[in-house]
Amino acid sequence: MNRILSLSLAVLSVGFSAAATGADERPDPCRRSFIDPVRVLWSQGDCKSYGDGKEGLGSSILVGRHYGQFPEGPMWLGSGFKMVSDGTNAPAVLVDFGRELHGGVKIGVGAYTTGQMRIRLRFGESAAEAMSELGEKGASNVHAMRDMVVEVAPNGGWQEFGTTGFRFVRLDVLSKGEFFLEFIQAVSLMRPMEEHGSFRCSDERLNRIFDTAVRTVRLCAQPFIWDGIKRDRCVWIGDLHPEMMALLDVCGGVDVIPETLQYMIDTTPPDKWMNNTISTYTLWWLKCMHDWWFRTGDLSLAERNRDYFKAICRKMEAYVREGEDAVLPGEFLDWGTESNAPAVHAGSKALMKLAFDDAAELSMAIGERENAEMLREKSRWLSSYAYDPHGAKSAAAILALSGVRPAKEMYSRVIGVKPLDGFTPFYGYYVLEAMSMAGERQAGLDVCRDFWGAMLDMGATSFWEHFDVSWTNNAYRIDEMPVDGRKDIHGDYGEGCYKGYRRSLCHGWSAGPAAWLIENILGIRPLEPGCRKVAVEPFLGNLDWAEGSLAVPGGAVHVRAEKTVSGQIISSVSAPSGIVVVKQGYERKK
Repeated sequence: MNRILSLSLAVLSVGFSAAATGADERPDPCRRSFIDPVRVLWSQGDCKSYGDGKEGLGSSILVGRHYGQFPEGPMWLGSGFKMVSDGTNAPAVLVDFGRELHGGVKIGVGAYTTGQMRIRLRFGESAAEAMSELGEKGASNVHAMRDMVVEVAPNGGWQEFGTTGFRFVRLDVLSKGEFFLEFIQAVSLMRPMEEHGSFRCSDERLNRIFDTAVRTVRLCAQPFIWDGIKRDRCVWIGDLHPEMMALLDVCGGVDVIPETLQYMIDTTPPDKWMNNTISTYTLWWLKCMHDWWFRTGDLSLAERNRDYFKAICRKMEAYVREGEDAVLPGEFLDWGTESNAPAVHAGSKALMKLAFDDAAELSMAIGERENAEMLREKSRWLSSYAYDPHGAKSAAAILALSGVRPAKEMYSRVIGVKPLDGFTPFYGYYVLEAMSMAGERQAGLDVCRDFWGAMLDMGATSFWEHFDVSWTNNAYRIDEMPVDGRKDIHGDYGEGCYKGYRRSLCHGWSAGPAAWLIENILGIRPLEPGCRKVAVEPFLGNLDWAEGSLAVPGGAVHVRAEKTVSGQIISSVSAPSGIVVVKQGYERKK
């Protein structure tokens, strides 16, 4: 009898354990945090602060630290931001949370509110977007709701609304009555990751650029690595490469990278192109697979998907025949080059060579020698064509990085001509890399300062999907209200599929400077898989000093470089045990 009772209790224990742990539950990898507004940027109608029974406290009642709990002040004295609506003219307020965020808002309703009321919420990555109507300058609810009418609980409740990318929120009261806004807080969602890589130098502008690039890519590393947090909130495998390079340099081999690569494998049959129709994005997947292994030393992802990997290689090699120049279906570099078909073709074939070279190296690492030999042969055939960039910097950069054309030639003919014009934040990373390969790291520093820095000058706290320095002429900042006679840098510009307010102001593919500054100014570059051997050759150019680190398995390689009065660079290097540092020379290896 005791034995039966013991068994029964054991079964019950297992049952309770399974129920407690939730075997069918998947934890959210993102962490929630609450952020209060830093300022009230605008209001209209009958709005006033109301606290401790006294009016006239000013708009600061919404700003600063809040509990996020009813009541924020004396419970029955009607504290809060009082908004009185006659049902026709809606009172409204626009708050600024101070920086780009991913998540939604938590709305607290005060005790004297007139029952259940309807409010309208508008999220914006710029103040002007938050003030816009749907359909105005491309404002939309595509991919994420940023303009919604909701009902709020009466008298001392709070609710959360929205999941998108934003910095500004406008709230309008639509129902007739008195609405007491007890508090409005942002509910930030971000995946926690330790930052082992870093960069600091004597130029504070470059420091801000690095920090903003890191924040941009970290905001986009949600359940998977997305292109943007407002739009599209999708895994675009071509966009992924500059994002993963920034993450690898700063955060190391974080789980979100292989999880994202595996997601693409699981959702794309090997006989289909990644992201539906884009053949070149499948090439980027091959490069991402290689770079994940090369930087971390982890072969498990490639070994687990060995058959899929080989199937992709066989599909791609069918488009390379000796003496033929076959066009890949769905060739694409970036939107800025889309209308230049010859440049897109040249860049696509150079990208194919780059991907084949990397895929061959990965094939050897997992013991697929025959696959490696096939890829190397096809790479040699691709090298036999004298592809021309046709004036496109994106194509010129990939032609240089793949070795199809000399980097110095691509720089002198295309990349170095009007260096701030003719490229996108996406391919800006590869333009910077090609500059380094051509021995023009100072030019790369200048582009970082003047291109990405120009976004900071316009109020950016994350880097944008698309940008042209010329847009800043007579434009107001994204953290300013619209100004008559001046251009709206968010709503008035854009091209391709991202025009106006549809354009994302937090897009991970624009984070390239985070990786470039570590690898080219600190000069830390991996030479062997798993970073077992790294080269260090700092470059200061017109900087006085620079220091920081590259994340590697087991820690980080740290460099401090200073310029003496005579112009000589003195550097010190530290690295985890087992990592060989080569300080002399600069050997390129990605």
